Amino acid sequence: MTEIERIDLLRKELHAHNHNYYILNAPTISDQEFDRLMRELQELEAKHPEHYDENSPSQRVGSDLNKDFRQVAHKYPMLSLGNTYSQAEVTDFYERVRKSLNEDFEICCELKFDGTSISLTYENGKLVQAVTRGDGVRGDDVTDNVKTIRSIPLVLQGEGYPESFEIRGEILMPWKVFEELNRERELREEPLFANPRNAASGTLKSQNSAVVASRKLDAYLYYLLGENLPHDGHYENLQEAAGWGFKVSGHMRKVRTLQEIFDFINYWDTERKNLPVATDGIVLKVNSQRQQRNLGYTAKSPRWAIAYKFQAERALTRLEKVTYQVGRTGAVTPVANLTPVQLSGTVVKRASLHNADIIASLDLHIGDKVYVEKGGEIIPKITGVDLGSRPAGSEKVTFITHCPECGSPLVRYEDEAAHYCTNESSCPPQIKGRIEHFISRRAMNIEGLGPETVDQFYQEGMIHDVADLYTLQAADICRLERMGEKSAENIIRGIENSRQAPYERVLFALGIRFVGETVAKKVAKAFPSVELLEAATLDELIHVDEIGTKIAQSILRYFHDEKNLLLVDRLRKAGLRMEADKEDLSGHTDKLQGKSVVISGVFARHSRDEYKALIEKHGGKNVGSISKKTSFILAGDNMGPSKLEKAEKLGIPIMNEDDFLALTEEE
Repeated sequence: MTEIERIDLLRKELHAHNHNYYILNAPTISDQEFDRLMRELQELEAKHPEHYDENSPSQRVGSDLNKDFRQVAHKYPMLSLGNTYSQAEVTDFYERVRKSLNEDFEICCELKFDGTSISLTYENGKLVQAVTRGDGVRGDDVTDNVKTIRSIPLVLQGEGYPESFEIRGEILMPWKVFEELNRERELREEPLFANPRNAASGTLKSQNSAVVASRKLDAYLYYLLGENLPHDGHYENLQEAAGWGFKVSGHMRKVRTLQEIFDFINYWDTERKNLPVATDGIVLKVNSQRQQRNLGYTAKSPRWAIAYKFQAERALTRLEKVTYQVGRTGAVTPVANLTPVQLSGTVVKRASLHNADIIASLDLHIGDKVYVEKGGEIIPKITGVDLGSRPAGSEKVTFITHCPECGSPLVRYEDEAAHYCTNESSCPPQIKGRIEHFISRRAMNIEGLGPETVDQFYQEGMIHDVADLYTLQAADICRLERMGEKSAENIIRGIENSRQAPYERVLFALGIRFVGETVAKKVAKAFPSVELLEAATLDELIHVDEIGTKIAQSILRYFHDEKNLLLVDRLRKAGLRMEADKEDLSGHTDKLQGKSVVISGVFARHSRDEYKALIEKHGGKNVGSISKKTSFILAGDNMGPSKLEKAEKLGIPIMNEDDFLALTEEE
C-alpha cells in the first residue's frame, strides 16, 4: 500500500470511528488507538501536502491563527418561530392549520434545543460551508470553527443524499462541559459564562479555531432543505439524514391529534431536566413539505411551525435599587437592580419594569422581596412582591421627573405608557441610539462599527448624527486609542458599502418612530422616492396598506421637522439611495388597484405567499377574512366550507389560480 493510499484509508477509518463515538455513542476502538491513528495520519499528510483535503479528520483540531468572519447571504432565509406559552395557543395553531389545509395532516414534535443556530451546506457528500443565523438574511461564515465539532460530519456516509443540500440545527455546549469550563474560568479569575447558550455562541464566534476545538461543542440537526430531498415528509427526511451521519434527536415524534401533542409536551416539561443539553421548549411542525408550502410564511415566521415555550421558573430575590435607561426615541425605561439569583440556567441581576404604571401596580419599595420570572425564559420580569417581608419604613419607588442623562424634564404623551425626554438634539443616549440603529444589520449594515465604536467617536466629537459618518476619514480614526490602520480601513469600507443599501432600508435606518422594516417596505413601494414621501399628505399615507393614523402622523412629524429635512438632504448628498431602483418597480401594475382579495385553499402552481406577493405587485390588497368589501376570493383546492358558504351568502366572486394568473398575465 502506498502512503497516499494509506492516507485515504486512515481518513475513511477515522471518519467512521468519529461517527461511532460522537453520534452513536458506541466506540469500537480505545481513545489511545484513535489518537495513534490520528497521529499517523497527521505525519503522512505533512509528508504529502499535495494530497491536502480540507475535510480530513485531522482538520478538527483547529488553528491558532486568528481569522475574520466574512458575511454570507442565506440561500433560504433563516426565520424565527412564533412562540406560544399555553396549551390554548397550541390549540389555536392546530386549528388554524386544520382549517387552512382542509385535509389530513401530521405534526412533527421536536425538542427545542437552547443553543446557537447554524446552517450547513454539503456538496457531493462534503461539508463546504457553515453559516450562523445572523439577521436571518445574512450570517457569518464559521466553517473552520464548525469543522472542529466532532458530531458534525465532514464527509457523509451511506448513499442517497442529494448532490447539494442544506441542513440546519443548533450548536450546543453540554451541561457537563459548561460546568467544567466555568470552573476553569473561576480558577483563572475570568468572568463566568451565564448559561450554555451564551458559552456556545461566544465559542463559535472565536477567531481562534483551536479554542473552539478545546470547548467540546455538540450539535443536533433538525431541518433539511434542498431541491431533491428524498421524501415529502420532514420527519422522514431527518431519518434519512441520520443514516448519512448527522446527529438527529431520537426524541422526535410524528403525531396527528392535539392530545398526542399535549402528551409530548407534558412528558418533556419534566423529563427535559435529565437531558445532557439545555432545552427551552417544544417545536411543532407540519410534517409535509407540500403542506408547508401552501401554508406559507408571515413576514417573520412560518405559518406551519410554532415553538411552545415551557412555563417560566420563578425566584424570590431583593430589590436593591431602580435605575433608568434612555433609548434612541427618548423613551425612559426603569430597570430593577436585584440581588443576583439563579433562574432558568442564568444569573439574573436586573429586570425591566417597563414604565411608571407597572411600578405603581406593583407598589414597589426599595428593599422589597420580589418574585422574578423569565418571560419565555429570556427576559426577566418582576411579577409580584412578598408584602409580608417588606422592611419597615422602606422608600416607595416613584418615577423620575427629569432625564437621568441630560436633566431635561420628562413628558408623557396622551395614550402612551412611556415617559420621554424631549431633548432630541443633545441628549447623548438618544443621539448614540439613533446612530446605533442606523448602522445595524437590518438597517445600513455598516460592518466594523458597533456601540463601543459609536460611543468612542461621539466622545471624541467626531460624530453628532448619522450624516457625520460619511465625513469620517481613515487618518482621523487611526489616531484613536485601540484603532489601527486595518480597523480604520474596515470602518471606512463598511461606510462606503452602505451607500448601496436600497431605499427601503434607508427609510428604516432613519429611525422614524413606528416605522419598522415591514412598514418601511410598504412606504417605499407607495412613495418610491423620498421627495414624494416628504410631500405626502395624511390621507395619502393612511391609504397605504397597514399604515394607520398613528404611523402616518409620525411620518408627517418627521418630515415637517427642519432638522430632519436637513439630515436627509445631507445623506442624499453623501450618496445614499433616496429612491427605489427601477428594477424594484418593474412588473408592477394597477390591474388589481382597489381590489381586496382573500386567499383560501391549497394551490398547485404557487404558494400562498407567492400569490400574496403577486396581489401586492399588481396593486391589490390582501385581507384575511371575507366581508362585503371583499372583491374576490382566490381559491385553491379544499377551500374551507365556512368561507365558501359566506362567499355565496355575500355574493363574492370566486376565482381559481389559472384565471388569476391569466388576469395578471403571470405564469
